[in-house]
Amino acid sequence: MSKFYAIVAGAGSGTGASVALRFAKTYPVVLLARKSANYEPIVQEIRAAGGSAYGYTADASDPASVDGAFAQIEKDLQGHKLAAAVYNANAGFAYKPFLELKVEDLDTSLGTAANGLFYFAQKTLPQLLDAVSSSPHPPSLLVTGATASIRGSAKFTTFAAGKFAQRAITQSLAREFGPQGVHVALAIIDGVIDTPWGKERTANNGVADGKIAAEAIAESYWHLHTQPRSAFTHELDIRPYVEKF
Repeated sequence: MSKFYAIVAGAGSGTGASVALRFAKTYPVVLLARKSANYEPIVQEIRAAGGSAYGYTADASDPASVDGAFAQIEKDLQGHKLAAAVYNANAGFAYKPFLELKVEDLDTSLGTAANGLFYFAQKTLPQLLDAVSSSPHPPSLLVTGATASIRGSAKFTTFAAGKFAQRAITQSLAREFGPQGVHVALAIIDGVIDTPWGKERTANNGVADGKIAAEAIAESYWHLHTQPRSAFTHELDIRPYVEKF
């Protein structure tokens, strides 16, 4: 399907990498990250496997940076239509007691989770709408949420604020663009993801499969992308079988 491509904002060694690798089985994949070191290994892995991948440095919270990346994407993938856009960008979170937080901590969370999604959606939705009539699957805008998308916890004030806002944006976009043929969905990742940098972190008492496999998340994203429009899932929550909820 060389005339269509997918884009993943927030490429890294966990969910972003796995989603890119999964979608690269079908489409050329564009990877966006704040640092080239985050996407270069994924680009190389995709190309080594015979796929097509492009990496661009961009800060999701900076519109000018995003504009620059999309201008280059348009040049490099001229003639391709956008089949899937995945927003996985994350600014981390300030895990602090509320009275130790600063307004800058809130700005950082909202800047990437809410403002970044807002701008990414404005850049990608026109392209997704343009692909509705010809895409092999419903053009999709998929957003990575978290437990904090639906529940605020102690010391997660700023992170939850950003994720709540992100969920609201995604719901609104789903209602506006779903009837136009674009599948907009939020994936609530409710648990610890099994990432290379988090191997030492214990979850669910260390039981087998007590962490969420990033590859399994990617398969769920692919499932969302390929759902027929008669049965769109607009919010999907993912958690290990032993997770308490």
